[in-house]
Amino acid sequence: MENLDILITNGTILTMDPDGRVIENGSIAVQGDQIAAVGTSKDFQDVHVSRLIDARGGLIMPGLINTHTHAAMTCFRGLADDLPLMTWLNDHIFPAESKLDAHMVYSGTLLACAEMIRSGITCFCDMYLFEGAVADAAKTAAMRAVVGEVLYDFPSPNYGPIEAGFAYTEALIETWRGDPLITIAVEPHSPYLCSAELLKQAAAVSQKHGAPLVIHVSETQSEVQKSMAEKGRTPVGYLSDLGVLLPNLLACHCVALRDDDIFLLKKFDVKVAHNPESNMKLASGVAPVPDMIKEGVCVGLGTDGCASNNNLDILSEMDTAAKLHKVNLLDPTVMGAESVVHMATIQGARALGLEGITGSLETGKKADIIVIDMDKPHLVPMYSPYSHIVYAVKADDVATSIINGRVVMEDCRLLTLDIEAVMSDVNRISEKIRER
Repeated sequence: MENLDILITNGTILTMDPDGRVIENGSIAVQGDQIAAVGTSKDFQDVHVSRLIDARGGLIMPGLINTHTHAAMTCFRGLADDLPLMTWLNDHIFPAESKLDAHMVYSGTLLACAEMIRSGITCFCDMYLFEGAVADAAKTAAMRAVVGEVLYDFPSPNYGPIEAGFAYTEALIETWRGDPLITIAVEPHSPYLCSAELLKQAAAVSQKHGAPLVIHVSETQSEVQKSMAEKGRTPVGYLSDLGVLLPNLLACHCVALRDDDIFLLKKFDVKVAHNPESNMKLASGVAPVPDMIKEGVCVGLGTDGCASNNNLDILSEMDTAAKLHKVNLLDPTVMGAESVVHMATIQGARALGLEGITGSLETGKKADIIVIDMDKPHLVPMYSPYSHIVYAVKADDVATSIINGRVVMEDCRLLTLDIEAVMSDVNRISEKIRER
């Protein structure tokens, strides 16, 4: 280890490894796209380094993981606020999406990537339309991403009938197979917008290719009530009957769950994406996350899209998640800060099937690393780094981001995107949306 590509030094390292190591005055060595070593700064005194990054006493931690979003909805940020979920979807979002094209999705996703990188996110899971453009944008931004075309029973503005949707998904899988950053998922929208045949076919395609399977589930009480009335089962129970509850399934939202639903999620090792701010804004309810975690269900954090949040800030989501469940249960001990940081890092990686390569700082894993500048009035003093990350750190405190061994932001300056050009393009798109 005489020659290193990158050495990050002079910081407190939160490894998020199985032993929960926190290393004071630590350093991380990066060679190629991998973490070559993790230790104290004195362990790296005699190495030659191509690029030295001084953390200046800050926190060095795994990049944050956004387990559920619709990145291109940055184009619709603030378009239709303060409405019930179904009114918001049917009267505003679906009509707006019917006019989408690949360029709008690409541009909106570039803007989303810029926002996410600046707030410490190094990996995101996306469900939307024209997902080939999402993959291209993520690749341009040098972000790690799990992306999948949304599938539903009615014709899509991208692929048309559902048969073409599955063909589009399989083409994406072949196009991006083996890519170091992009993973393609199979993504039926929800039990209420997808037939039983569609859901079973989606599960079969995901199993065939070893791809993640992503779906919205039990987002509201009304969804559950309708499922009970029409199918005699909750959405989770219905998916179980269809054989769709699988270890590679990421169930997004899971707000309106019953005890037997949680039992089924645990039984089949289904993963969950918790989106507290979007659920609050749409008044969908409070997901029973403490109960899921207690039963051993893997739960990651997501922002949802900018039309229902309206930002892509996992640090804000962490703060909200911790406080929401405390006040909901009138128990200040639930959702402790360290548990929430796990949700945003290693548990998020596990939710996406990526725990073998990211989510923690360990030798041999991909170098997905962020540095947080702690030399700020609102971050002094620091007794617990976990507490600070959840309750005090803000998005603009993230100074440096490395993804797959590449520095994508340094000293708060984006290196992979021309942010002025990206914002200008999305502003032009918004003018067209206003005209329509």
